[in-house]
This record gives sequence, structure tokens and C-alpha cells, in this order.
Amino acid sequence: MDFSSYFTTTDFRGILPEVSLLLTAVVILTFEILARPRRQVMLILSLFGITVAGGYVWQNSGAEMVLFGGMLTLNSYSTFFDSLYLVVAAAALLVAQVYLERRGGELRGEYYSLILFATIGMMLMTRANDLVVVFLGLELLSLSLYVLVGFLRHDVLSNEGGIKYLLLGAFSTGFFLFGAALAYGATGTTNFEGIAAAIASGNVFSSTVLDLGIGLLIVGFAFKVAVVPFHMWSPDVYQGAPTSVTAFLCTAPKAAGFGALLKLFLVAFSVEGGAWQDLFWLLAVLTMTVGNISALVQSNIKRMLAFSSVAHAGYLLIGVMVMDVAGTSSVMFYLLVYSAMNLGAFGVVSFVEDQENGLSFDDYRGLASRHPWLSIVLALFMLSLAGFPPTAGFVAKYGLFSAAVAKGYIWIVVIAVLNTLASFYYYARLIVKMYMEAEEEALTAFPSIHSTILLTILAAVILLFGLTPGWLIENTTLAAAVFSP
Repeated sequence: MDFSSYFTTTDFRGILPEVSLLLTAVVILTFEILARPRRQVMLILSLFGITVAGGYVWQNSGAEMVLFGGMLTLNSYSTFFDSLYLVVAAAALLVAQVYLERRGGELRGEYYSLILFATIGMMLMTRANDLVVVFLGLELLSLSLYVLVGFLRHDVLSNEGGIKYLLLGAFSTGFFLFGAALAYGATGTTNFEGIAAAIASGNVFSSTVLDLGIGLLIVGFAFKVAVVPFHMWSPDVYQGAPTSVTAFLCTAPKAAGFGALLKLFLVAFSVEGGAWQDLFWLLAVLTMTVGNISALVQSNIKRMLAFSSVAHAGYLLIGVMVMDVAGTSSVMFYLLVYSAMNLGAFGVVSFVEDQENGLSFDDYRGLASRHPWLSIVLALFMLSLAGFPPTAGFVAKYGLFSAAVAKGYIWIVVIAVLNTLASFYYYARLIVKMYMEAEEEALTAFPSIHSTILLTILAAVILLFGLTPGWLIENTTLAAAVFSP
């Protein structure tokens, strides 16, 4: 059979990152069955596959390619997100090494493979130029995460979180599929450019059907990125999932959701985008407010960070609402910084968590006296999440708010600033516990050498992009400019 009529060499070269990750995952699963290699071997294989995929990504960086008849696009925008996913995946694997075995979960080969499969799904989502490909990437990501959340088979909370995520995730997928079907029915295509052309020319079967389809697509994405009122799964899932999985879940998949949503509205629904800005305005206000208020009353640090993640989704919606180069660039900057902050915060939590301790705020009393370095980096991550200068979190929020002000959205910035001030309380509360309260009982941390190095790198990133953000801002602006008319 001649496959040249279906895809070309260029098409195949464009998906080499996904192919390398897929082959690595298959090799790991095969080794698991035949030889039961040590976890260090599986880690090295996984990191090697991620490195190879990263090499292919950067080999194609700067190129503008349309693959598989317009189903996928490669550009600086996809390169940015691909790089982010690969780095987060590698970091999540490093964090998991000590944590899972200490929590009674054997670090089996499928853990590494599922992380790699999830990464493939995320890459497909932001490379997609067709609703069908977005769905395929979304499902591959979701199915992998369902299993990862419930990976601690003997932990009731992990099992509960996995089931809740499965049920509500499948529910949200239904919304997405129904929305995609309605968009197809209204425009006659699932291709992003085709949808945009149909809307621009007025060749739409029914504007009502199209609006309903767009609304359902937004609901589908809102579930995935934990936007109020579609966020109720996140606290239980974040708390029940292994902390190493939570670190992965609240960073790269959230970035993939926002990356795909941005691309969808910048390309497919660019003409209709303005009509939905009021909805994004309302969702942003509700999400940041409910997230921060809920975080204020939490005593469990993972649930606090879960509601904090909800609040940050509200901030990110401000950038989506703006829908221009500045807004898109600020969202990309924010997502990278947010990933570093949360990876670091959950990384520290994973090092101090055991079967019974390490999840309550009170468990962190006097941590600074026993583990000064962990306390320093955790305090830095908390300050950055709060948006305190001179951390990268401050620069990220400043960029979002500036983009909104430039478009005239003054009131939402005022609300966002008030929410930011409220968030200082629960972030500072943890710092107070570590540095200003006496310990009740010794809490032991278990960071490995490579985990300590990882935390140090993440802390350096937070400070570097807080003090000298110019290089990252320049590159995110160039990546966002691919969607400018």
C-alpha cells in the first residue's frame, strides 16, 4: 500500500517527538513484563525518551508547518508548549522516585508510561488544528490521568479521587464532543481555518447552533482546567492523588487546556471571540473569587493548593478574555511560571508527606529549624504564587493585568488585585507556621539528591524570571504573534 497519499515524509518528521515518546513508553512496558528492571533503569529510559523528543521539538523550532492535510500545525506556539510539557514530565518523574515507594505504591513501569502517554496527549492538543485531533489528545491525556490519580491502590482517598475524576472527566468529554458536533453541523467542518472561513463568509447553517456549540466547547475545557462552577472535582482529586501525580496534574494538563482553548478562539472562533468576552469576564471573576475564598478556610495543604489552582485559572481567563498578542503572551508566561511554582510546592510536600503526617498546616510548624533549605524554597514558591515581588509570579500577574488594562478591562483588574491581596493570607500562613511557630513533633523530610537539585533549579527559575523576565517575555510574544492577522 502506498501511504504517500495519506501522509508525507514531512508529516512523519513533524510527529517524531510523539513517536519517540510512544516508543519509549512501549519499551518500558515491555521491559516491565520481561525483565522487571529497577526503577532507576526505567527513569533513565524515560528521561532519555523525553530528551530525544525535546531534540526533535527544537529541531523543528522556528518552522511553520502544516501536517496531515491541516490536522496539525507546528510553529513557535506549539514549540513553547511542547517544551513545557516535556520539562514538567521529566520533573514529575524525578519527584515520584522516593515518594511513591514511601507511600506504599510500587513504582511500576506503567507509571512512567502513563506520564509519557499523557505528554503525547498534551502535545497533540496544542498542535491540533482540528477539533477531532483536540479530542484525541484530550482523551489520551484524560485516560492516562484517571489511572495515575488512583495509582495508590491501597489508599482509599486515591481510589475515590480516581473514580471521581473518571466520572466527571467523562461527563466533561461529553460536553466537548457535543459542542464539536454542533460546531461541525453549523459550519460543515471541524478544521479551525475552515470554521473561521465559514463564520467570516456567513456560510453558517444556524448562528444559534454555532453559539450553542461554542458554549459547550467552553464548558468542556472549563471542566478540564477547573473553572468555577466546573471545579468541584479538583479538591478531592488533588488531595487523593499521589502528590507526585498532583504536581503533574495541576501544571502541564492545565497548560494544555488553556493552550488549546486559546488556539481555538484565536484561530477558529476569532470572528466570534468578542461575543464571548463577557462570559469569560464572568467566569474569571467567579473562579478567582471562589478559589481564593475556599483556599482561605483550608487546613489541608493539598486542598489549599487545589483551590489556589482554581484561583489561578481565574487569573489565566483574563488573558484568554483579552484575545490579542499581549494577552496570549501573558498567558504563556504565566503558565510556565505557574508550572515551576506548583511543581516546587508539591515537590516539597511530597518530601515531607508520609502515611499520616505532612498534609496539615500544623505539620509544618518549626520546619525551618529542621530543614532550612526546604523551608526557604517552599516560602519562595508561596510568595511567588501570591504574586509578591521580585518573584516571577509578580511579573506574570503584572503582565496579565497590564494586557487587560490596555483593552479597557479596568474593573476585572481591580477585582483580580483584591483577590491577590486576599491570597496573601493563606500563602503567608504556611510561612508563619514554618518560621514563627514551635514544632510539636519532628517531621522528617526525604528529599533525594536529584530532587534537591530539581527544587534548586525551580527556585532559581522563579527568581531569574522575576528579576530578568525580558528574554521569556520576548519569546512568548514572538510565539503569540503567529496568530496575529
